[in-house]
Amino acid sequence: MKTRLLTVAALLASTASAHAVGLDRSGQRIGILFEEGNRVELSFGYTDPSVEGRSQDNPLLGPLADQPIDNVGDSFLIWNLGLKYDFNDKLSFAIISDEPYGSDTLYPGSSASTVLGGTGATVDSNAVTALARYKFNDNWSVHGGVRYQEVSAGVTLGGAAFNASPSPTPNGVNGYSGVFESDGDVGFVLGGAYEIPSIALRVALTYNSGTTHQLRTTETVRGIPTSLATGGAVPDVTTTEVDTPETINLDFQTGIAANTLLFGNIRYARYSDTVVRPAGFSALTGGRALTDLEDGYDFEIGVGRRFNEKWSGSVAVGFSTVGDDNLVSPLAPTNGSRHIAVGAKYDVNDQFAISGGVRYTILGDAISAPGGNAVADFDGNNAVSVGIKFAYQF
Repeated sequence: MKTRLLTVAALLASTASAHAVGLDRSGQRIGILFEEGNRVELSFGYTDPSVEGRSQDNPLLGPLADQPIDNVGDSFLIWNLGLKYDFNDKLSFAIISDEPYGSDTLYPGSSASTVLGGTGATVDSNAVTALARYKFNDNWSVHGGVRYQEVSAGVTLGGAAFNASPSPTPNGVNGYSGVFESDGDVGFVLGGAYEIPSIALRVALTYNSGTTHQLRTTETVRGIPTSLATGGAVPDVTTTEVDTPETINLDFQTGIAANTLLFGNIRYARYSDTVVRPAGFSALTGGRALTDLEDGYDFEIGVGRRFNEKWSGSVAVGFSTVGDDNLVSPLAPTNGSRHIAVGAKYDVNDQFAISGGVRYTILGDAISAPGGNAVADFDGNNAVSVGIKFAYQF
């Protein structure tokens, strides 16, 4: 059975953090390491989320109760680049550049006249992973390597929802801003795989360690430096330690009929270790953190089929797990997701192929609750992702 069937749904699974566990974007996929021959791959993914809500019909919100909240999810583009090279029939090497984590959220409206206007978060990351794979025989192999990763972020808090935050400043932390400058760290990757080539069976388990970043942090509240906002308790510039999650990916595929492949992926991410507690914000709020992330799983299963020597196609469905309750941070006002993805691949010749597809995601309903205080409902939301990949074998 030929194994060069398209699994473009796996590509699209990495195109939006708005519908994956925590801050996931690329999913840290290493599929290129298992491709035949030497090759280079370049892919792009674009996501357009629609995340709208409404302030709760709560007398405590006064005139701001029961007001619409326009789309808070910004569209974004990510890219991935990979190179794989076989030294011999047992040892191969790959280098992968991707964007493992990210966030793009911004609430429209004025912080003075809305519940959450001006609240937003931007998280950027870049990683380069160097991997080697050693095949003991046709069935068993191990793989591993190192990953260098950089992370930066920016957070703003705005709106009447933050007026009541415990703080020595008037109007709480409404108008808070935190800028977290980029910092890099090195982690490791370790895994193994079992294969039966005659039926295109492969099961691969991969562990990705977390990384620790010391982010130089500048905080203000409505333009007031941290040193003044905290009465001198915290300097204007501090360092915030942030851990990215350790993760486990289980990828599998098997032939189920001539030119037909069943494939899937399970991903676990330990986001409870990812806590962002900058010194100024913590001092102003009695020790609270900016983040409220839970451990979670992503699941996906699909079918790929090769129609002829040129064309292949795939369809996949999946979901991400929901949290313990519907109360979430306003910086990520969704809870779990379900998706369907379809794709196609065209082999231009024996060396060059183009694949692409579309993914539609239903975002789970959630209640935005800064500091545990429910203020807005988000339901009926979705995201549309498109992706394209170019692959060249040499």
